[in-house]
Amino acid sequence: MKHLQKTVIATAILALVGFSMTAQNGNSFGIKGGLNYSANGDYFESASANAKNPDRNIGYHIGLFGKIGNRLYLKPELMYTATRSDYYSDEFSVKKIDAPVLVGVKILGPVSVFAGPSFQYLLDTEFEGIEIDNVEDDFSIGLNFGIGLSFNNIGIDLRYERGFSENEATFIDTNLNLDEVFESRIDTRPDQLILSLSLAL
Repeated sequence: MKHLQKTVIATAILALVGFSMTAQNGNSFGIKGGLNYSANGDYFESASANAKNPDRNIGYHIGLFGKIGNRLYLKPELMYTATRSDYYSDEFSVKKIDAPVLVGVKILGPVSVFAGPSFQYLLDTEFEGIEIDNVEDDFSIGLNFGIGLSFNNIGIDLRYERGFSENEATFIDTNLNLDEVFESRIDTRPDQLILSLSLAL
């Protein structure tokens, strides 16, 4: 599975380079960025059976996209994404590389709908200042779907992203009051709304 995910990300990079070289033939290539309104999965303290549900917080993304086709199109993207989730007074931050591979169709004028998988590679995870290295899988797959508007070389889209399966990270939590050490678990799977502005070059 890891080999497949690495291959897809590498393919997305090559496709973006190829699109930039052939944009004059009707394809497009450009930059994009925007905001992520995100939450991750539940946080479990080993000292308690209760799960803490995340509150959504604002993050951001920035990167590149390529597009081939017009009414029916293929759109690979390569993004750097930073998100945060709040668990009461605790904050969990994630930094990752996203490589969505989307298929879209224009349905009315400048309006299109799209969907496709998003291949993700975790760069860094941190919980209240504790760097978490023990993640179940650095590579994961999610689903993107949404709606977009395109006016000449400017585009805007709103999408929803959800991870297909749990991807737990574990870390040691020291409770100084009880003088005990606990292993806590937190789900890194994304659950977010993504608002993007793009510019074709």
